[in-house]
Amino acid sequence: MTRRYFLQSALLSDGWANGVRVTVDDDGIISAIDAAIPSAPAGMADAERVAGMVVPGMANAHSHAFQRGMAGNAEYQLSAHDSFWTWRQAMYALAGRIGPEDLRILATQLFIEMLKAGYTSVAEFHYLHRQPNGAHYADGQGLWDAVIAAAETAGIALTLLPTLYQTGDFGGVPLKPDQSRFALDTDWFLRAIDARIAAERRSRRTTLRTGAAFHSLRAVPLPTIQESAQALRGMDPTLPLHIHVAEQVKEVESCKLATGRRPIELLLDTGLLDPHWCLVHATHATAAELKGIAAARAAVCVSISTEANLGDGFFDAAAFLSRGGRICVGSDSQATVCPAEELRWMEYQQRLRKKRRGVLADKLEPHVGTRVWRDAAQHGARAIGQPAGAIDVGRRADWLVLDTTHPSMVGGTTESSLDHLVFAGGRAAIRDVMVGGRWVVKDGRHAAEMPLRPEFSELMVRLATPL
Repeated sequence: MTRRYFLQSALLSDGWANGVRVTVDDDGIISAIDAAIPSAPAGMADAERVAGMVVPGMANAHSHAFQRGMAGNAEYQLSAHDSFWTWRQAMYALAGRIGPEDLRILATQLFIEMLKAGYTSVAEFHYLHRQPNGAHYADGQGLWDAVIAAAETAGIALTLLPTLYQTGDFGGVPLKPDQSRFALDTDWFLRAIDARIAAERRSRRTTLRTGAAFHSLRAVPLPTIQESAQALRGMDPTLPLHIHVAEQVKEVESCKLATGRRPIELLLDTGLLDPHWCLVHATHATAAELKGIAAARAAVCVSISTEANLGDGFFDAAAFLSRGGRICVGSDSQATVCPAEELRWMEYQQRLRKKRRGVLADKLEPHVGTRVWRDAAQHGARAIGQPAGAIDVGRRADWLVLDTTHPSMVGGTTESSLDHLVFAGGRAAIRDVMVGGRWVVKDGRHAAEMPLRPEFSELMVRLATPL
């Protein structure tokens, strides 16, 4: 049924407006916006009044839900040489213990946390496919279905990115035993995605989308990426395609040793990159590579909390934005599940590098918080193929309502409200969350969080207990 809302204040595509009437259709898509209404007219008795400041929800463009099971459990030193590569062994050990029901519980808890923090959609970069012994699940794609069920329970919009993973390193090195759950044959991968796309077209759901991912150039040979990407484009010309790339110096050096070129160079040379590609991390991109990514209109997803947690390095956001680049954010390993924190530290990294303030603002938008939130929401939604990212006709009604009475928000104006959210408030300032025209968080509470807590707690205790 059509729903109407009267928003006290809202960040629309063309800026802030007070007194906004929004009509949302049966599919949760905004069908009409009337702005600058001085007060709710008498004829709007059917409109729900929304007090506070309403902003677009954020897209989480990169998530590994199962890694929520190790958050806080890998923050101790094993040796003086701990790195991404030693952390990866702990992650593999966790991956080997996760079954479909475990993943459903972990993902449901995680998705509730995302909603409360301001993420209204998520791209699940999913490479956990098989049983622990390496066999396919007899009842189909059990681990994929667990993620979808979790998203439905939580009420978050989901882009599932089944991820191709075939080799252990550059040069076709075979997978190790602890990587066997990740393996997929190319034909099986393509058939499964084709079937999911067909099913989604029949269902016409606006909150569920299928894309695809290639784990990395070390895990998928370049010819396979080229052939698969072309086949996927034939299924859906707008299909989101994601890949980890240039996250670690060792990865870049190994790629150069095996191919004579850097990983982003290889991707650019294929000519595959377009506005529906998203390069995850790109931490060690050169100036020329950043220029090439921007020219292709592909997005880069950074996850500052994970990149810092793993010691990856600094992505040069200022240089990429200066070239017209599109940046979005993700929670990745779930070290932090808060878009405001990702964006705050994206700006802070640049301040530390350049020794000045307000680096990511520009002449058109001097407020850093507004600039980074607005851009990440729009570019993230596009990167994961979701019709969201802005409060506009034709976009899904995915909104956050900021509590103007919260201590972190008082004293601010509409123009500075996202500065307060990003630099002072974070998730504590988010009162209500809507996805597809349906409230999923009210007064900071989600209906499923307390019933879920006992089984989530039991699972986390079991996962933290050594075998």
